[in-house]
Parts: sequence; C-alpha cells; structure tokens
Amino acid sequence: MSGNRFKQEETERTECVSLFPLFAPVQNNASPAPLSPRSPLLTLSPLFTLLTLLAGCSVGPNYHPPTMPAGAAFSNGGQTNFAVQPITIEWWKQFNDPHLTSLIERAISSNLDVRVATARVREARALRSQAVADYFPAANANASYTKSAESRDSLHDSTTSQRYNELWNAGFDATWELDIFGRVRRSVEASSADLGATIANRQDVLLSLMAEIARNYFELRGTRIHLEVARKNAENQRQTLDLTETKFRAGRATELDAARARAELTSTLAAIPPLESDVKHAIHRLSVLLGQLPAALDSELGKQSPAPAQPTLINIGNPADLLRRRPDIRVAERNLAAATARIGVETADLFPRVTFNGNVAMEANTIGEFGGAGSDSYSFGPKISWAALDFGHVRARIKAANARADAELALYEKTVLNALEDTENALVDIGREQARRELLRQSDRAATEATDLARQRYEGGIADFLPVLDAERTQLDIQVQLARSNTQVVLDLIALYKALGGGWESAPPPS
Repeated sequence: MSGNRFKQEETERTECVSLFPLFAPVQNNASPAPLSPRSPLLTLSPLFTLLTLLAGCSVGPNYHPPTMPAGAAFSNGGQTNFAVQPITIEWWKQFNDPHLTSLIERAISSNLDVRVATARVREARALRSQAVADYFPAANANASYTKSAESRDSLHDSTTSQRYNELWNAGFDATWELDIFGRVRRSVEASSADLGATIANRQDVLLSLMAEIARNYFELRGTRIHLEVARKNAENQRQTLDLTETKFRAGRATELDAARARAELTSTLAAIPPLESDVKHAIHRLSVLLGQLPAALDSELGKQSPAPAQPTLINIGNPADLLRRRPDIRVAERNLAAATARIGVETADLFPRVTFNGNVAMEANTIGEFGGAGSDSYSFGPKISWAALDFGHVRARIKAANARADAELALYEKTVLNALEDTENALVDIGREQARRELLRQSDRAATEATDLARQRYEGGIADFLPVLDAERTQLDIQVQLARSNTQVVLDLIALYKALGGGWESAPPPS
C-alpha cells in the first residue's frame, strides 16, 4: 500500500511544465520591433529563456492520495433496524429532546476546545499566506545617518584633509528568489495541506463535542432513573421493615427478621449518595463543555425530563462514505500530503538557488545635497547559491523527510482501520445491548411478580421473612441493571453516530 503514496522513479526527479506557448508567433500578422544588437534584453535573453523554461519545474514526489479497500457494507450492519442509507447529519434531533438540542447548539459557539481549534485554523491560514508570499519579491525601506571622525594621525595632511564626515542614506532594496526547482511551490503545497488538516481537526473536535454533550446528558438522565429506582426500592423496604417490626412486637416475627429488613434498607439508602454525586458531576461537566462555570446549569438541568425517544431505524451508510466523512481520517490524509510535499522542499536544496537583488538609494554627505543631482545610486544583479559541498546534510534531510512521510502513511492506514473497527464495534454493541435490555425487561416483570407473592405469603403468615428479603434483593438488582441497560442503549447509539463521523457539517465553518 505504501507504493500509492507517490509515483516517481527517483526522489530527486524534476517535473517541468512546457512554457513554449509563451514564445509562439505574434497573432494578427503583427511583428515585434527588432532588437538592437546592443540591447540589454538581447544580451540577457538566453538567461531569461533558460530561467523561464525552468520556472515550471518542481522537484520531489507528486502526491497521490492513498487508497484502502473498504467493503460495500459493514459486516455487522445486517440488523433490521439498520438501513444502508446516507446517515442523519443532525442525529441528536432524532431523540426529540429540546434540552439536548439546545445544549449542543450552545456548545458549538461557546466551547473552549472549539475556540482553540478555530484559532489554530486562523494560524494555519496565516502560515499559508506567509508561504505564498515567498512567490513575490521581498522589499525593504531603509534610511540612515552616520557621522564619523577619523584620527588626525591617520590623515595624510591633517591641515587640509576633512576629519569629520557625514553620510545621509535612504532607499529601497528588494530580493526575489526565482522558484526554478519548485521549493516555494512545494512549501505552499505543504502549508495548504497543513491548513486542510487543521480544518479537519476542528471538525473532529466538533464531532467529539457533540457526542460528549449527548453522552453526559443521557448519563445524567440515566443516573436519575437509577436514583429513582433506589429511592422507590428504599420506600418499599421501609414498608417491609415497618411490617416486620409490627409483627415482631406482636410476637409473629423474630428479631432476626427485623434486623435483616433494617440492614437491607440501610444498604439501599447507602447507594443513594454516590448517585446524587454522579448527578452533580454530570451537570458540572455539561456546564464546562458549554464554556460556563460548573454550577451554571443547576437550575436548567435540576429536574428530570421524560424518557427520550429513540429512532426505530438507523441510517449507517457504507464504509466508503465513512472514509470520506470521518474528520480524523481527513486529518491523517492531509498530514500525509504535507509530509510528501516537504520532501520536495528538502530536495530543492540539491539544486542551485537563483536570487535577484536590487537596490535604489540616495546618498549624500550633507542634508543639502541629499536628493540633488548625482546623489542617486542603484544596483541590480542575479545571485546563484548552491550547496554543492553540503550534499551530505541535504541528502540526510531528504531521507528524514521520506521517513516522516512513511510514518504519516502508516498513521493514515492505522486511522482508517481504527475508524472501521470503531464502527463495527458500535454496531455490535448496540445490537447486543438491545437484546440484553429485552431480556432484562422480562426478568423485571418476573421479579416484580415474585416480590409481590413473597410479601403476600409473609403478610399472611404462610412463609417466613427470608423469601421476601431474597425477592426484594433480586428485584432491586434487576431494576438497577435495566436502568443501566436503558442508558447504555442510548450511549451505544451515540457511540455509533460518532463512529459514523456525522454531525460536524451542521456547525458553521471557521471565520
């Protein structure tokens, strides 16, 4: 698969774009004015012709996006409530919960991780603009004034020579590197890929944020349901304790029965404070995810709301869509593109670098002469630099750049495989948890019936207290498992939506 990263015969290969159309005959029978044999344009034309022909060259490998095999359908997507249709983008709205929708919409605009990711997009844009600026000449303005005094002993004639000197100078200088071998072009390619990776990373942050908001919100609701189950069972056990103590005082029950009932009640009550802490923790987490103080949502989320609706049909798409949609895969692909382009940046150092330097200035010894006739000066000419004796360092940097690109390719392949694994696992988890929940519902109905029968037999004096105790413990355990399973089904559904990579499209793009 690594051969798909780029296609080249040699790392230092140069690709040139034909620029001969620039020298095509003039149209409409017009002919250019003849050049004088002494014309500077004619003198420099061979040099400019050569530079122009080389101006379309780019050394280093050309990037080709890697391809990975993906099946036509997910292996575990054959359940009846899964549909091979494009996924629902705003998946959280399928729960028909206005509180959840409001939390996600507010988090998109106020979450601090999103703000960090957005700022990094702006930074990447600025760095790309900086790279593009290397296409153009860099000009600087300068001005200076210098006054100097020479030693009298160094003057040939101390009586007539001027000991004090002044120099006024102001002008512009410019430097322009001709991108003959594509060093700047490859640098812009790398910066553009870095920008794409940063944008995709922001999308990944949004996707994780939406899933985190939904997960914490439904964990909050699930913990509250668990809390209600514990309180309801504690109330039932308190009634059982009252009944047992009444029977004990009447001589129809033993002190052991009363002690057992009291122990069961206190055990159930002891499970309530940790659940209350979990409720507070979830509210605090949601507040911070919205960029607010931990207690900011206490009043808004202080009450339990009705159970959420769950979609009866889940659109899961196909693996090919997943690879195109998941932001983390896009991040890895853009990082690979940037690393490939930087091979060309390093390879360009094997070739000469041509720079044009120019200067226009005015110089004078007095302020009165400054700007007058003869005070102007200028210089212009090309400069060629070549690290001909430093190829060991250059080739080492090229090898390092190739190694980084190979590493990015491996990371890309790993990211793709992890994405497919996440999705397949989520499909398995939600299917198995739904089956488990149905069994727990049946078990809960049977446990409730058993508890009622045990109480009736105990109240009627037909049986002792131990069957009641066992039935209540079994019922409490099953109801707790059922409450957790109801929550887990929703959490597995959220994990599936996150694995499918949808949701970030609904957020506005970074400014």
